[in-house]
Amino acid sequence: QVQLVESGGGLVQPGGSLRLSCAASRRTFGSYVMGWFRQAPGKEREFVAAISRSGSSTDYADSVKGRFTISRDNTKNMVYLQMNSLKPEDTAVYYCAATYTYYDVVSRANYDSWGQGTQVTVSS
Repeated sequence: QVQLVESGGGLVQPGGSLRLSCAASRRTFGSYVMGWFRQAPGKEREFVAAISRSGSSTDYADSVKGRFTISRDNTKNMVYLQMNSLKPEDTAVYYCAATYTYYDVVSRANYDSWGQGTQVTVSS
């Protein structure tokens, strides 16, 4: 397993932007497929985005396509989620997660390691 620590959350107005970061503890960070999930109050944790080991492949939930961008820097053991055109419905705790395989990346069950989460609130 790998330890993950998210940062970058906060309060932002609708239409605004935030960049979330996730720092990983392992030198073998490049071996992991990385994902972002989110959980709003009273709702299930849902898939947001995933990125392959090299960064050459990405997947997004339909609700964030065209607004969010996932990226990674394997030299720094970091994965990022750039969030633009934020909406009130994006309000949630955002979690970084890691898995070994780029298979069914939308499923929570496929991820072995999780961070503690960072709160994102979109409100005027």
